[in-house]
Formats: sequence, C-alpha cells, structure tokens
Amino acid sequence: PPYMATEFGDLVYQLPKKAFVTIESWVHVFIADILFGIFTYGANEEDLINSSWRRKLSILSSAIMEQKPVLSSSKLVRIGKNANIHPTAKITGPAIIGDNVTIDAGVVIDACIIGNNVTISQGCQLLLSVISDGCFLPFRAALFMTTMMENSMVAQNTCLQLCVVGRDSFIGAGTTFTDFSVLSDKKAATLKAINSNNKLTDSNFFVLGGCVGHHCRLGAGLVIHPARTIESDVVLLPSEDQIFITKNVRYEESAHHAYADRYPYPRLYPRRPEEEKEKPEAIF
Repeated sequence: PPYMATEFGDLVYQLPKKAFVTIESWVHVFIADILFGIFTYGANEEDLINSSWRRKLSILSSAIMEQKPVLSSSKLVRIGKNANIHPTAKITGPAIIGDNVTIDAGVVIDACIIGNNVTISQGCQLLLSVISDGCFLPFRAALFMTTMMENSMVAQNTCLQLCVVGRDSFIGAGTTFTDFSVLSDKKAATLKAINSNNKLTDSNFFVLGGCVGHHCRLGAGLVIHPARTIESDVVLLPSEDQIFITKNVRYEESAHHAYADRYPYPRLYPRRPEEEKEKPEAIF
C-alpha cells in the first residue's frame, strides 16, 4: 500500500535475477534469504514457465495426474524423503520441503523453503519464509518474509514479519514482531538497524521487522517495535514495565543476570572485540 512506501508510490523491491550479497548485518541476511532468495527463486521459475511451453505442459500434466491445483503440484512443490504431511495442509509453490518434515492439519505454506527435521503444527501460516533445519513451530504460529536459523522455536500464536531469528533461540507464545511504524512520516528517514559493528545505520527500508540473535530466550506476550535487535545470549522476560520493546536489547540488559547464582546461562556468542580479548596470546 502507498502509505507504507515512499512519496513515489507503492512499496517496491528491486530484485536481481543473479546477486552477490556481502553479509555484514542481520539486514543483509534478510535481503539474501527473502528478497534475493525466495522472491528471485519465484521470479526465475515464472520466467522459465513463460518462456517454455514444455515447462507449462509438464506442470499442467503433473497437476492433472496428481489431482492437485497447479501451484501445489510436485513440479512446483519439491518434497524430500520421509515427509509426513497432513491431507488438509495446503502448500503452494514454488516451495521446497526438506527430509523428515512433519506438517500437521490446517497448515498453510506459500512459497517457502523448509529445511530438514522441521515440525510445523496445526494451523500455522507461513508465507515467503525460510525455515532452517531442526526448527519447531507449535500451533497457529505465523511467519511472513522471515528467516529462522537452525534449531529455533517460535511458540504458539506468535507473529513474525520481515524478521531474522538466530540459531538455538526460543520466542514465547503470543509475541509479536511489528514491521511498520504507524506514526512514521513518508518523507522521514528510513528505519535504522544495528550493523556488524553494533552501530545504528540506515537500513534503507521503510518496512522492516526485528532480529533475534543466537541462543536467546524470549518470554510470552512481548511486542517488538520495528527494526529492533535483541543481541545473542539474551533472556527477555515480560513484566509490567517491559511488554513493549522499543529499544535494542544488549547482552548486559539480559534478565538472566539477576538469577545468575541460581540459573547459570552461558554466553555462547560474545561480541567480536570480546572474542579477540579472550584469545590466548601467541607464543613465539
């Protein structure tokens, strides 16, 4: 819609057919996985269909033989080995489903890439997203243009839009990641996000979700404002004063520090300068 774009009109993404992306921040992961990944994969498939009558005939014949809608045929939805997919689940392509995947009743998947050993429970909604190996989505979780890295979990009734979730992280039930500031001015600067040097820089996006680092634990019912970053190894607990997350959350602000004597929570992903300090000195 125009109100989510610039003064020039609609919200538009420029998509190259072939791209080289330097990953320096989580925003670049979003660009590589979603815009230059899912979107470009679909655009290339569309070009192939439009340019080849053999491809059109192959997809149509496959849909007829399988008694499925064209976009749900095996030519556009690639399913791996030992996949357990409920008959009421709806999957439309182009999509890739990995090995040993479980997809339960009422799930809707549209143009997604799903890795191996993933479980997607009843009523989940996935659109234009990348789900890595070993992830778990309980019932009614919703992802839109979102990347989940390995072994992460998004609990029931959550909503993530234009987000990146690191590996081995947990997001509690009912948590919502917003992607658009309703009070923003179209002529104002675009959203700012944390870069690889832990500094705020212009993301060049008017619409952008949030980022959860690796090995994070988020409680239930949180609301994350657009383009906010939760650093790796952070535990975030909801409270009367902390439901709406309006600022970036650093490791030093993690809730687990208050319980360190009872619940040790290791730091697995320190910042780069701290990593350098922890390296042993070379012996000559």
